[in-house]
Amino acid sequence: MSVLVNVIVTLGMLYVVPAGLRLIDPAGLHRTARLWPLLAAPGALCLWLPRGLPATALATLYAAACLALAARAPVRLLRDRPPGRFPDPSGIAVATALASPSIAGTALVAERAGYRLFGFDLDILALTVPHFHFAGFAAALVAGLVCRAVRDRPATGLSRWAAYSVPAGTLLVLLGYFVDDWAELVGAVVLTGGMWAVALLTWREIRPSARDRGTRALLATSAAVLVATMLLALWWAAGEATGIVHPTLTWMAATHGLGNALGFALCSVLAWRRLTTDHSPRADHAPQTAHR
Repeated sequence: MSVLVNVIVTLGMLYVVPAGLRLIDPAGLHRTARLWPLLAAPGALCLWLPRGLPATALATLYAAACLALAARAPVRLLRDRPPGRFPDPSGIAVATALASPSIAGTALVAERAGYRLFGFDLDILALTVPHFHFAGFAAALVAGLVCRAVRDRPATGLSRWAAYSVPAGTLLVLLGYFVDDWAELVGAVVLTGGMWAVALLTWREIRPSARDRGTRALLATSAAVLVATMLLALWWAAGEATGIVHPTLTWMAATHGLGNALGFALCSVLAWRRLTTDHSPRADHAPQTAHR
């Protein structure tokens, strides 16, 4: 399982995060996105080293970059908040995306040091790293992009709910780690509902606005994969809470994890990058960024 997880995490560190930063704010985050593969290289390298001081030192460098990125989340949220109003749901989703790698980076440092942070097994800490690169960063990012894209359309209510529920579900899953399996199941239900809403909106609202077949195929793949992978997440969480037969962590990494990384996150980022260029979409249907 470790090799597969390492490949997934490396993809998230070196490509998904910097590509996502360009989608959030191609101007304001341009330098960060350009430098991110260099900042993430120590984190990617430490995955392939045995646990110990060198791996921990490299992981710490990556965690520091993630924490610096997370520090920008509240600043952006307050800056973009309408005066006297609750923050926009797309802004909350984007702030969640910016903060999520810091959780992954912290777990990575503990796991590479062989330290059971908060008493968690090292395997759980290792899986927390891809979870908060994809279920955290990528999922919240796409929810925010979809919310902004369908603003002022009939589906705006569903998109706002998705942009709220994906961050909420991610937070509830995290809290479930500290409470019990039933709390984690509640988080999985909320997160699954939000991601299925993202999948539906991607299929019905975003995909038809893409002019070229390749972009439509990427969007269709990301939407279809979400249905299956989040069903697996529900099955696993329900099994942990109730004791019913459910997939092992190894099987989940090979199905849910790989599907979310390649089928959802990678396809979504590639599609949205195409949607924000002149190659495929109508400009009035595709958002240029996820910020004001």
